[in-house]
Amino acid sequence: MCVFIRMVFSDLTAKEELLTVLAMKEHARGEEVFLSFKNFIEKTPLPVYNLVSVTTDGAPAMVGPVDGFIAKCREDDAFPDFLNYHCVIHQQALCAKILNMKEIMDVATKIACSIRARSLQRWLFGAHLEKADSDVRWLSRGKFLQIFRELYPEIKEFFCEAGHAEYVLLNDAQWLDLAFLTDLTNMLNDLNLELQGKDKTVINMISSVNAFKLKMKHHSSKLQRHDLANFQNLALELETQGKASVQLDGARYTEQIDNCLSEFDNRFQDFSLIEPVATFMCYPFREDADVDSLASKIATLFHLNCSGVENEILTLQADIELKSRPRGQVWNLLTEEKYPNMRKCAASFTALCGSTYLCESALSHMKIIKSKYRSTMTDEHLEVCLRLAVSSYCPDYASLADSSQCKSSK
Repeated sequence: MCVFIRMVFSDLTAKEELLTVLAMKEHARGEEVFLSFKNFIEKTPLPVYNLVSVTTDGAPAMVGPVDGFIAKCREDDAFPDFLNYHCVIHQQALCAKILNMKEIMDVATKIACSIRARSLQRWLFGAHLEKADSDVRWLSRGKFLQIFRELYPEIKEFFCEAGHAEYVLLNDAQWLDLAFLTDLTNMLNDLNLELQGKDKTVINMISSVNAFKLKMKHHSSKLQRHDLANFQNLALELETQGKASVQLDGARYTEQIDNCLSEFDNRFQDFSLIEPVATFMCYPFREDADVDSLASKIATLFHLNCSGVENEILTLQADIELKSRPRGQVWNLLTEEKYPNMRKCAASFTALCGSTYLCESALSHMKIIKSKYRSTMTDEHLEVCLRLAVSSYCPDYASLADSSQCKSSK
């Protein structure tokens, strides 16, 4: 199990680094995960009392209400009252599963698997692509439908020449649905890529998700008017089949988009309390801010005194000197004596992790490091190699060279 930590320093700068790699020798249930992590923090001078939030992949072992890792941490007196969130990227991927296009995906997957399952079949299809001067790569994770659409003429011709039964599936009128599904999954893929990356703050992620929802509502309204400017594959399929002979069922497609947006609203309810605070962090001097509501949300989120938060917000909004500073430099200029609650709010908010991207990318590195050719690698060796692979720290080679003693042979 990979554990990453987001540290916030006195100047409110943040650093994300690998904390530890815990080897789960037997079971990986919530209790075992907790005991392993508890053993680690007891041996390490880790100030766990400063913990603000924990972000997980949403697995039952992590978020189970009774025996999950989060539940065990809350029962332990060493842990403070922290926040916990399901990874934004995981939730975004789960939202895409609400699309009711299983029949189309089953057909496309069956055709792709029939080509890839047999070496000869795959080689013949590759030769067919070369003959057709096609420069599109055959299949790529995350872009399966788009590439399948681009290779549609070559696939159809290949099956027609070979006389395979899958050729019949390609003549189904539901390929218009495939074009729509391709456009929609491309939009979801773009959002997924936007959410990935190191040093992504919760503000960045909330903004990306909200922007996607606004775009989807706008695209849905245009689709109702049969404006396909944002659905290029759908427009191309209509043009190929002939607009006169094909009637676009816009209501069914807008229903799919509405269902997807509804799933986004349901899954991202955890961030409904954070969003007003995020807006305040970006625009602290808004005159139309509801101070009572904002102070209540901040106090609830980070366990602060509501009255003290209200007074500090009002004092902050009247501070002429802070108003003259660039927006990004406001929070690290607040003094502990004058703004203790706002300082804690800013530090805690900066410490929030929105996704488990770092853990997922670390596991990708681990697959390369711990291969079948390195079967004798120990847990300690693996952790050191993994830390070198994912760390952003750079050794001071000049200082290390100066500190070493040169020896001459005679």
